[in-house]
Amino acid sequence: MGITDVTTAAAWIVGLAIVALIAAGWRKRARATADPARARLPSRAPVGIPMEEVHAPLYRPASIWRRVWSLGAGTVIAIVTGAVLATFLGFGLAFAVITLTEMLKK
Repeated sequence: MGITDVTTAAAWIVGLAIVALIAAGWRKRARATADPARARLPSRAPVGIPMEEVHAPLYRPASIWRRVWSLGAGTVIAIVTGAVLATFLGFGLAFAVITLTEMLKK
């Protein structure tokens, strides 16, 4: 298999992936109400849903203790995630260096 075949196959895969993404995201736009003049049977035309105004409660900011707790929890999660990633990356690089060194010794 030559580089031309690999390039052609990769182009086909990318093209089909773009077509799949477009097809997956394609949908009719949502409408709040339908136009009764365009209904097939005017007697069965869709009618909009009546709306009423409801007052929402005012925004209340989080307490200082909740903010401090989220800051501390986020910091701990970041440190633990970083330590785990550093451990895996370190072992992976050490394994690669050892393997390549052994290959050079042969």
